[in-house]
Amino acid sequence: MKKMIAITAAALLLAACGEKEKAYDATGTFEATETTVFAEHSGALLTFSVSEGDAVSEGQQVGLVDTTQLHLQVLQLRAQKEVYRSQQPDAARQMAATRQQLAKARQEQQRYEELVADGAAPSKMLDDARSQVLVLQRQLDAQASALSTTTQSLQRQMGAVDVQVSQLEEQLRKCRVVVPIGGTVLEKYVEQGEFVNIGKPLIKVGDTEHMFLRAYVTTAQLQQVKIGQQVKVFADYGDGQRQAYDGTVSWISSRSEFTPKTILTDDERADQVYAVKVAVKNDGYIKIGMYGEVKL
Repeated sequence: MKKMIAITAAALLLAACGEKEKAYDATGTFEATETTVFAEHSGALLTFSVSEGDAVSEGQQVGLVDTTQLHLQVLQLRAQKEVYRSQQPDAARQMAATRQQLAKARQEQQRYEELVADGAAPSKMLDDARSQVLVLQRQLDAQASALSTTTQSLQRQMGAVDVQVSQLEEQLRKCRVVVPIGGTVLEKYVEQGEFVNIGKPLIKVGDTEHMFLRAYVTTAQLQQVKIGQQVKVFADYGDGQRQAYDGTVSWISSRSEFTPKTILTDDERADQVYAVKVAVKNDGYIKIGMYGEVKL
């Protein structure tokens, strides 16, 4: 009789354990936003002060490609611009003599007009004075036009130099290896002193402060999930060790896919599932690729 009671109690205990609510609704792995930093200019890496595992901030310069030739070209162009600037004519000075001659010719013309009006001078002298004024006026106009053309030409040449300097300065900027996002250096592909070409990968940076748990939910669970939903995320350290985090559903796939072999869902017999991303703020213990669980 006692044996029968013990068996019955054990069966009830097993049934109760089977009916216990599951601690999670979906599982997946943790990911981070990863960015590969490429070389934007060819040359030798003069400095490259970064190692795998280093924490870097957004906009931080971690390396420099040789800029010697570009810097010398900039200096050459700036010197050329100063030459053009020195060649600009001083229109006021160069036209001063002609203006003075024209002013004197007009005075002579006015004097002859008065003399001719009084009958004290022949009209031919007045005609000659008028002709002289006209000639000097045309000379002054031609001189002003030539000086203006020369000035505009030199200004255009200086403008072209400015454009070339701007292009070189942009290339100089690209010689600086700058990290576009803050995070941790995940991989390093080159070393200081190596020659790199445009497009060569230098380092890979991951934003390990803001992690994502990519999990998979079944069609039945999909109605329980929405963007912005607050959920509970558990990082699985193995041997039953779990750490809870607050998470936010940041993305839900618009297409279903076949269940990945490495992912366990609440219903392992489901043919298709939907991927979701849950944003989690990392306290430094979550690592990329670590398994995690989410409770909806």
